[in-house]
Amino acid sequence: MLDSNPVPLSEGESNIIRGSGRRIVTAAGAMLADEANAPEWAKAAADAIFDPQQWSRRATAVPAARGRGATWFVGDESRSWVLRHYRRGGFVARFLADRYLWTGEDRVRAFAEWRLLDRLWRRGLPVPRPVAARYRREGPFYRCDLITARIPDARPLSERLTDGELPPALWSALGAAIARLHREGVDHADLNAHNVLVDGAGHVSFIDFDRGRVLADGRWTLRNLRRLRRSLRKIGADRVLREFDAGWRALLGAYASERAAARPADG
Repeated sequence: MLDSNPVPLSEGESNIIRGSGRRIVTAAGAMLADEANAPEWAKAAADAIFDPQQWSRRATAVPAARGRGATWFVGDESRSWVLRHYRRGGFVARFLADRYLWTGEDRVRAFAEWRLLDRLWRRGLPVPRPVAARYRREGPFYRCDLITARIPDARPLSERLTDGELPPALWSALGAAIARLHREGVDHADLNAHNVLVDGAGHVSFIDFDRGRVLADGRWTLRNLRRLRRSLRKIGADRVLREFDAGWRALLGAYASERAAARPADG
């Protein structure tokens, strides 16, 4: 049963989320898997599901705009997944590419993201269901991967901009969805237009929670909103959309209403 009254972490409290999931030892490290698939993968070559080549023609590369990691759509007749291999960004990527310093299993980035997604998905928040995560040790470094369920009929908000105007209802839905994350205390480290998905019915979801944290309420909520606004302006939303400013006001209005609705009544 989901916790209907989640308590955010206090300042200074550990951000490590334990969550559920089955840990499976592999040849070079370990993986986390959801309970539905863990028994099958524990008996098989678990690492194979993280290799795009093993999926043959059913692996399709996702456009680079989705993130700096190498990402593929994979699956078969019964499964539709997104496979992401973690890669570094910025200057350090020239030297380490996809390697991270080993500081313990609790600090593996794919495991941290899997556990955060598991927590949010179980509480009914608009995020993809986590399927599996793994790491491989290589001396003082590790490499890691994450598999999540693909959200049907969803495209990044950045792509929706190519269709022209975004309806007011979508701006409001986006504001309310961000407020739901913030009520849970979730600081999305990179809330941008590429990491917001919108399906054909106008439902909003969020992806790429790498380096996401659970925090007590604070100024980081404003930082998330400002990050999204900068992202929209960077890709030209304020030039493409005639009603950009009005849309942003609608987003902020829906955000404020959703946050206020979560507060207990005075008195």
